[in-house]
Amino acid sequence: MSNTIQIAVRTLVEHVYSSGSIDSRFRSQSTMLDGTRIHQKIQHTYQETDQKEVYLRAEVPVKDLIFTIDGRCDGLLFRDGEVIIDEIKSTSQLLANLGEEGLPVHWAQAKMYAYIYAKDQHLQEIYVQLTYVQVESDEKRYLKKCFSFAELEGFVNETTASYYPYAKLLFEHRKERNESSKQLVFPFESYRAGQRKLAAGVYKTISEEKSLFVKAPTGIGKTISTLFPAVKALGEGHLNRIFYLTAKTITRTTAEEAFGRMRSCGLCVKSVTITAKDKVCFKDETKCQKDYCEFADGYYDRINGAILDIVANESAMNREVIENYARKHTVCPFEFSIDLAYVADAIVCDYNYIFDPRVSLKRLFEEQKKSTLLLVDEAHNLVDRGREMFSASLNKELFLQLKKEFKDVNKVIYDRAATINAWFISLKKNSGKLNEFTLEQLDEELVLLLTQFKEEAETLLLNETSPTLLELYFKVNAFLKIVELLDEHYVIYGEKMKNDVILKLFCIDPSKLLQKMGKAFRSKVFFSATLSPLPYYQDILGGQVDDYLLSIASPFNEEQTDIFIKPLSTRYRDRERTKEKLVSVIHSLVHNRPGNYLIFFPSYQYLLAVYDQFTHDFPDMHTLLQGAGMSEEEREAFLEEFKPNQTGTLIGFAVLGGVFSEGVDLKGDRLNGVVVVGVGLPQLCYERNLIKDHFNNKEKNGYDYAYVFPGMNKVLQAGGRLIRSEEDHGTIVLVDDRFLQRHYQDLLPQEWRSFTVI
Repeated sequence: MSNTIQIAVRTLVEHVYSSGSIDSRFRSQSTMLDGTRIHQKIQHTYQETDQKEVYLRAEVPVKDLIFTIDGRCDGLLFRDGEVIIDEIKSTSQLLANLGEEGLPVHWAQAKMYAYIYAKDQHLQEIYVQLTYVQVESDEKRYLKKCFSFAELEGFVNETTASYYPYAKLLFEHRKERNESSKQLVFPFESYRAGQRKLAAGVYKTISEEKSLFVKAPTGIGKTISTLFPAVKALGEGHLNRIFYLTAKTITRTTAEEAFGRMRSCGLCVKSVTITAKDKVCFKDETKCQKDYCEFADGYYDRINGAILDIVANESAMNREVIENYARKHTVCPFEFSIDLAYVADAIVCDYNYIFDPRVSLKRLFEEQKKSTLLLVDEAHNLVDRGREMFSASLNKELFLQLKKEFKDVNKVIYDRAATINAWFISLKKNSGKLNEFTLEQLDEELVLLLTQFKEEAETLLLNETSPTLLELYFKVNAFLKIVELLDEHYVIYGEKMKNDVILKLFCIDPSKLLQKMGKAFRSKVFFSATLSPLPYYQDILGGQVDDYLLSIASPFNEEQTDIFIKPLSTRYRDRERTKEKLVSVIHSLVHNRPGNYLIFFPSYQYLLAVYDQFTHDFPDMHTLLQGAGMSEEEREAFLEEFKPNQTGTLIGFAVLGGVFSEGVDLKGDRLNGVVVVGVGLPQLCYERNLIKDHFNNKEKNGYDYAYVFPGMNKVLQAGGRLIRSEEDHGTIVLVDDRFLQRHYQDLLPQEWRSFTVI
């Protein structure tokens, strides 16, 4: 590894010159889009001889390192013998608030470009111009200064010297990381059946810059089998960063444990876990305002010290570690974790930090993405999460509330809210007696009204706070962002509820957008025990024709599980009639085979009906009930009851697709049996039927896409709680006559197909 540090101009100057506080009392979310629009507008006014988006690069030696600094300057202008570097900055603040001089970090960025250009062209002096544009009013302010080459050289030397301690720390760490990863051996005595095949598949995918879809059974050790080859690829120079993406806290812990195990075998790797803002916030309310929160006040003045401290002393930067250092340095723990994500080797976080256009990590430059791997755990969850991320809705009630609140407060906002409320009333009238209805296209008048509302709200929110206005502003903003994405993958529909009416932009098929959000990354690996059927998931998660597909057989013997099918109808219309038979099946099972059981139901209502009947008929049985909206402590207490080597019987009643049917690891004798009631089909509803119709029109099996595949996925997940190691034995009972139909049987794993009908 050479002694070269590659760094973008913007990253360098933001590290050295950013200062001040986090203040999202109100931060315009449209700034990214506005910024692009304004840049293009200004560049459009350049003269023919001028240049825009000029790529500049320089090598600057600093002690024992060489900094390769690069970036694109907005404009290179030639005026009456002057050479001018133009840096365009859009802002939602009033220009008067920027002071006479503008911001030091903006001058620093422009001066860095000026130095590189002057050095390349042997210029003795060069002009630097900051062009500030106010987003709403389009007002402009130009600040221009002339610098000698000697001044710029001094500035660059000073800047790189400030960055040096941090760069040196990262450089030394990466050297050690690469060496240790080359020497790392698989951190278990031997590979389980299928693990070597999975690890080899992941490594091949990374080295060939492809994507991979993997169905690998529960209990195989998917986390270590995907992370180990990824870490080896770091040492080989294929990668610089790994994202381990999950949908649930419990799978995040598994990834942290896998890194811990590799560290205990000598690996030197820095990992950071990002936890949701509302979970890590130190204050009673999550208000990022400098006058309310001391962790936001002056954040940028202290953050470099905090990063240097934690990176120098810690390898596993999990929630607890980040919170400790955040308190020590008085910085916001959430923003701290986001800043650490840009320097860590591995980031464990939720899907949305990569795939959600509203919250994705914006400072991951294209160059960095090319050396980044995405590992998508429990990837079957990304289908509905993707739909959620790319959809948006608005309802009439919020505008009515705002109209009332602003009646004598602000006429402009009152009028805007009243007009939009009236639009919703006419939508309701025009839909006639239908409770749910689709729209051929979005009314352009509504888009105009919402855009005007957003602009007025922005101006008002810069100076005062109203929780209702702020909430509605963000909702409208999110809605307008999705408006820009509307295409044939969307359905626009309305729904009436009492006095309210909801308008939803529903992303039926998230494949195109998931593909777009993940496009620039080197490789993507989507894996799950229930990624079945593979072609369906490859299609709906945005896979390409030349992606790799891998299906790994279960490492466990069929003899470890007794599979029974009870052909009893659990369809909605038959539930009352078959309830007593179901209770009797459960009792007979636990009477003949005592132990710890989980019984999964397709709905909470159904669960309660059977639970009440069961506890009435067998009051002496030890039962547990999954509560609605359980806290993390209550969930842990529920699972804690499943102790090994119990003499009696314990029956946990839970919901299929709920918190206990995925990611729960009750090893050994803690779980002896699972009963799955029904084939897991989502409830018939308008949205699911829209999905069905959409895919039918695409000449695919719409009913499978909307109901059967998601339903059977829940069944397989629930059954997968049982056998977690070579030593586990147990019983699975599938209760529904549809399990005997060929179509459903084809979706069962191979090891479940030797069943007995009871």
